[in-house]
Amino acid sequence: MIGIFFAILRRKTTNGVNMAKFLDNQVILVTGGTGSFGTAFIRHVLENSNPRKLIIFSRDELKQFDMQNAFQAHPKKDLLRFFLGDVRSYDRLKIAFRDVDYVVHAAALKQVPAAEYNPFEFVHTNISGAENVVRAAFDSNLKGVVALSTDKACSPINLYGATKLVSDKIFTSAQHFVGRNSTKFSVVRYGNVLGSRGSVIPFFRKLIADSADHIPITDERMTRFWIDMNQAIALVLDALENAQGGEIFVPKIPSMKITDLAKAMAPNLPQKIVGIRPGEKLHEVMIVEDDARNTFEMDNKYVLLPTYINKLAEHYTKIGAKQTPDGFSYASNTNTQWMDAATLQAKLNTLKTAA
Repeated sequence: MIGIFFAILRRKTTNGVNMAKFLDNQVILVTGGTGSFGTAFIRHVLENSNPRKLIIFSRDELKQFDMQNAFQAHPKKDLLRFFLGDVRSYDRLKIAFRDVDYVVHAAALKQVPAAEYNPFEFVHTNISGAENVVRAAFDSNLKGVVALSTDKACSPINLYGATKLVSDKIFTSAQHFVGRNSTKFSVVRYGNVLGSRGSVIPFFRKLIADSADHIPITDERMTRFWIDMNQAIALVLDALENAQGGEIFVPKIPSMKITDLAKAMAPNLPQKIVGIRPGEKLHEVMIVEDDARNTFEMDNKYVLLPTYINKLAEHYTKIGAKQTPDGFSYASNTNTQWMDAATLQAKLNTLKTAA
């Protein structure tokens, strides 16, 4: 069930918190570091390891200023470095990556409707930006690079998902060209993050706070994968520490119907069907049937392997992973794990306490 993810993590934790000790005395850079994930990741690393330096790379000076103020009272604030730059600029990334050990690539344009109307901008940031990160990583001989992906990158029907699919391919294929470098490239692919700025939850919360008379639902059949921020951080740390290079890591996480989510958040408000937005899916898929032969199952995640690195299958077989059977797929509507209203409410309460 949902607790399996954290049960596995406790093998390397104290009181259930991943200590990330492998990052001690290391320099870590996060692109898009002022976003929801970047901010939470930076805080987690500061509190659970002793890095030499943490670099927040982003293009918005106001968000950097706000983040500096948010960490002003933190005892390890002097470890933070704020680096203005855009992943569209290879030259800027090359400077930023000097003497860096690990990179988490979280920078992206993410709004599905915006991508449909601004395709060039999404291509420049999500695809050209990914290429620039990889090229700069080659030049800097990093230890590891993990790129954040999305369920929308699997069998995409919208431009955002298509750009992230290309990005995934760029990062996994990079392992084929590292040469004598020791850099390990990998990708983490997961669903909607509870409480992140891009999820529907803040939108519903605002409607409730503004005394809306209904909750808009795009389609009553719609389902989504859900992951909380702690799980997302744990997955990235796992990939940074244990990736062999070229994998896509997919966590085992619960699904929930959007109507059930809305009912849990606003039980007294009626729901109104407003229609699917441009580029939106009814259900999300993270592993398609055609990838089953390259996918290995572990206790808390699936690992998609590139077809050109045969030794990876041997590695995952040796550590107990099992190849998924023909016809296997991992979709939000056929998932075996489902989040109920009580679990959702408990997680939302935790988010309120942390806010």
